Amino acid sequence: MRVLQHSSPGTVSIIEMPVPEPEPDEVLVRVEAVSTCPQWDLHIISGVPMFADRPLEYPYVPGEPGHEFAGVVEQVGSAVGQLHDGQRVVAWRDPGGRRQGAYAEFVCVKGDHLLPIPADIPIESIAPLELAMCVQVSFDQLEDVSALRDKSIAITGLGPAGLIAVQMANAYGARNVVAIEPEADRRALGRTLGANEVFAPGDPELADRQFDTGLDTTGLKPVIEDLMARTRSTVAIFGVLRERIEFGPEKWWGNFRLMGYGEHNKHAAVRALDLVKQGKLDLGSLVSSRCTFETYVAGIEDLRNKTAIKVLVFPGESPE
Repeated sequence: MRVLQHSSPGTVSIIEMPVPEPEPDEVLVRVEAVSTCPQWDLHIISGVPMFADRPLEYPYVPGEPGHEFAGVVEQVGSAVGQLHDGQRVVAWRDPGGRRQGAYAEFVCVKGDHLLPIPADIPIESIAPLELAMCVQVSFDQLEDVSALRDKSIAITGLGPAGLIAVQMANAYGARNVVAIEPEADRRALGRTLGANEVFAPGDPELADRQFDTGLDTTGLKPVIEDLMARTRSTVAIFGVLRERIEFGPEKWWGNFRLMGYGEHNKHAAVRALDLVKQGKLDLGSLVSSRCTFETYVAGIEDLRNKTAIKVLVFPGESPE
């Protein structure tokens, strides 16, 4: 089978590997397509660790960092009872440390890390479900402290996670959804997907605005601190945090909460999938273009240049 592999920083190869055999608790899946995870893909192709405390070695694990994918069950391990051959499935969890990633024609995945999906759902509308699960984790946290329904919420960053967050905020009853994003085309898409107001950072109209709730998808220190300054109640950090942020005495009183990220879980995945089925979450809107293994590097450059939000990668020829 064909597998994509990062052989060195900036260099990607297509290698041949045998089709893997599933362990008793695994399922062999024929991969339909994989949606890029911009942070992961850009870090690995650039030779930069996604997390500073984790070593990065090349050649990278074959098929990684592909993990947002859907496909068809080809073989079921002996201990897996809930899935069957020929069933269409989507991965909801990336556990890390795998022997092979999903940038491949076939991949073995633990049965419990897959969810069955309708046979007729378009691949671009379901492949990014793992990211939707991740965002849902933050929304579950916000719901637990009554920080969503009938609240005004500001969302910083309209990359893939922020665009999902705009839709979830509406689905879960936010009164007013405000998005803050520097790129004009992403602001326009955010409005299309349900943001009531969209602003560029530093917009004078934002100067005195206050919100009940904030959700950050950037992980950037100045963005988070600005969001904290204009949020009355709760700020949840979804973006990968790489710096220390200041929590001053002005936020010590008044029941203000600063929330870190929770844990990936199947319940969040099922809730996100339900939103897709109900038409309340359009994951296909995140897919800007399609590519094959042969054109993967060009697709990643579109992510780097911010001319694409997500790219759908096909192991074989990309269908029109």
